[in-house]
Amino acid sequence: MHIHLGDTLGTIGRRFADAWHRAEQGDLTPDAPERHIGFASFELFAHIMTPRRLELLRHVHRDPPRSVRALSIALGRDYRRVHEDVEALVNAGLLDRTGTALRADYDCVRLETRIDL
Repeated sequence: MHIHLGDTLGTIGRRFADAWHRAEQGDLTPDAPERHIGFASFELFAHIMTPRRLELLRHVHRDPPRSVRALSIALGRDYRRVHEDVEALVNAGLLDRTGTALRADYDCVRLETRIDL
């Protein structure tokens, strides 16, 4: 998983063109995908990726739960708060949901940041 913060349209376009060429060469396939998520700013990313949500992602990666309720029990946290965290992470593209099951099918996150001063 590649997370990009503060990219410009030019940077996004170059990354798309690079991925297109690598797919044509067979380097990117459905069995060997590459996933990119962009956030407009570091502040937005930090708002979404709280320490509690990172803990939640790590747990889901290690032991994918059958449901949000099962996850809240495993984490020892209030169901409503865990549900809010799951919704935020799913909406940001950091967590996958199929039916009630949750998955984080990546081993690490590569974070690339551009911060204009």
